[in-house]
Amino acid sequence: MTAISPKETSTAPNFCEGIQYFGGSIPGFETYGKRPAVESGDSAIANPSDPAAVFQTLLAADALRYLTLQITGSKASGHPGGFASQAEAYASLVMLGYKNIITEVGHHAPGFYSAMFLDRSLEDMGIHTVQQLRDRFREKHGLLGHLSGYIPGILAPAGPLGQGQHFAMAAALLHKDKLFPFTIGDGGLGEPYIMSSMAHFHTAFPGVTNFLPVLVWNGYSQEHHSMVSLKTNEQMIAYWRGNGFEEVVLVDAKEFDDANQSGDYVDSTAFSFEQRLAFTQAVLSGVDKAASSALGGKLTVFIIKQLKGAGVHARGAKSHNLYPKDTLDAPHIISALVERALPVEAWELVRTNCERAGGGPAAKTVVTEFEYPLPDLGELPLEEYAVGGDAKVSTTAMGRLVAKVGQVDRDFLVTNADGNEASGIANINQALKIIHPTTDDLYNQTPNGQVYEPLSEDACAGLAVGLSLMGARTLWCSYESFAINGLPIWQTVTQAMAELRRPTPSTITLFTAGALEQGRNGWTHQRPEIEAYFASMMRNGNVFPVFPTDANSIQVCYDWALTTKNKGIVITASKSPLPIRTTFEQTRQGLSEGAIVLHESSEKKKVVFAVIGDMTLIPVFEAAASLEQEGIGVKIVSVINPRRLYRLGDTAWDTCSEPDGDFVSDEKFAELFDGDGLIGVTGGASAMLEPIMLRSTSKRDTFAWKRGETTASAGELMAFNGLTAAALKKRGIELVG
Repeated sequence: MTAISPKETSTAPNFCEGIQYFGGSIPGFETYGKRPAVESGDSAIANPSDPAAVFQTLLAADALRYLTLQITGSKASGHPGGFASQAEAYASLVMLGYKNIITEVGHHAPGFYSAMFLDRSLEDMGIHTVQQLRDRFREKHGLLGHLSGYIPGILAPAGPLGQGQHFAMAAALLHKDKLFPFTIGDGGLGEPYIMSSMAHFHTAFPGVTNFLPVLVWNGYSQEHHSMVSLKTNEQMIAYWRGNGFEEVVLVDAKEFDDANQSGDYVDSTAFSFEQRLAFTQAVLSGVDKAASSALGGKLTVFIIKQLKGAGVHARGAKSHNLYPKDTLDAPHIISALVERALPVEAWELVRTNCERAGGGPAAKTVVTEFEYPLPDLGELPLEEYAVGGDAKVSTTAMGRLVAKVGQVDRDFLVTNADGNEASGIANINQALKIIHPTTDDLYNQTPNGQVYEPLSEDACAGLAVGLSLMGARTLWCSYESFAINGLPIWQTVTQAMAELRRPTPSTITLFTAGALEQGRNGWTHQRPEIEAYFASMMRNGNVFPVFPTDANSIQVCYDWALTTKNKGIVITASKSPLPIRTTFEQTRQGLSEGAIVLHESSEKKKVVFAVIGDMTLIPVFEAAASLEQEGIGVKIVSVINPRRLYRLGDTAWDTCSEPDGDFVSDEKFAELFDGDGLIGVTGGASAMLEPIMLRSTSKRDTFAWKRGETTASAGELMAFNGLTAAALKKRGIELVG
């Protein structure tokens, strides 16, 4: 194809400003490009076998390749190769009217942005021309290097591999009449979570098949061959069938190659134009077949097999990333752009089709551009226990409220990998039932339950946070020890929620069976270091770890969490019967002011204990009694919501959507924590005490978790970590001199 300069194309529409090269005439354009294949008033092509539809799908694929390379080249940075190898598949989905497209591959971002530009979605963020697209790629308040829900028309974030299927499955569960395709790279296919999570989801929800994996099988990963590059087509089909997929639609570019390319993976852009059309026809028909199958009740995958980097500046893993040398002035980049250049009339045709497809720009039509409707929960049946009365299990008290939420809101889902009964919340299973193909009343199992129990924490967290991102209420329950395996996607979603352009229910977690309760299980079940993860995330501004003091407190904490939007709320509590120390009103105060005073004596010198957690209060109250016998005053402060105890400028709260800028004043902080000595106490990571230690001017120290060990009791485990009444008393005396 011969390229001509933009100067020779004075008739180019405004959106083309910034396109460096336009192509000459395309064979067949007069016949197949006379009018858009997506007719005015329609949302898709009428017939995937129509030669005009095939021709225009190929134009769309080349437009996507051109833009992907030009915007990455404009910054000599970004990832064009992976998306380029499946451009025909993405173009086919759009031409068939499917725009609720998600990806598991963050490196596909520039291709997705190109698609959002073509259908005019990016106009919502002031991007009207290709030049503006180039200027704002990988820039602040622009098009960040990996996908985010901040971008109009983009449904979900994409960063770490192995996450995209969770978003697609969650969306499919909430919107059973729509198709949710999501692209998977064959490099990412090695992540263990993808197949296992889809298999469990399909077992739990066999009727929900309207999510469509689109495997981009291009032979390469980020820097080398993919681990599945040596599989034959038959082996790849058998792999998917062996994992429960009834319909496997595979289109291999090699079968259309008339350029004698070597190897199992070939570049369709090197074919003759006739064979390019034949390949595009196969992809378009294959995508149509796969989409109909997925919407028709069959678990389906579409696989496009084409060499990585097809149609851009390099092939194989070398096409994955651009480096400083890969500028728009570099000969190899110029050559690739010239090869993919389209004439002005083709750009106009592609844009019209993309804009009409799916009923309009993705930014106006995809499900995440609308707030998901939720039923009003009314007032939850909180039950206030008498302070000083019988000991109660906090998690069980919360479980009763969780059951009520699920009974009112049928979209509500609870996820747990290690068993709710083991966490003192069997009442959730009894009320909402475990989703299971085997009905068994003894084990609270039924196919229509609301408790999702895969054995993978990634799958638990993934579906829970995916549903929250899509607009539904959920609760992820876990042992604190094992939750770390699900945190990467929880973090992805809470970070995304900080920049969403719409409100959505916060991701809420309940982490039980903390390290102190797991003495006999040994260090494998003692991993409270997870609290350091949340402590650091508090700086994001939308993450709130809360530590209810008792069974009254946890009810108020959960009730509050349900009212929040676009936040990550982490509730950590014990599953052991513990004393009732607070009223509902005290916890409401603690949520607002960060902490509450549980005990205070009035001697001249005073030690203040800032305590995170419920079980850790036991040795602190023992130490207090002993110190008071020595004539030393004590104040015990239960820290419920440490995020409130930071200073105004410590977190990025003001950069978050649904911002929460409530922090306690210096006066209130002093009222809570001033004394002659301050001791922070936690059964978890000391980092959670940072807000207090930053602001306090008292002599101070921390008592915190060190490491796990096998012990017979919580008290013995606390002693192993130095959390004893005697040690606390000794340090308190030292601090007050």
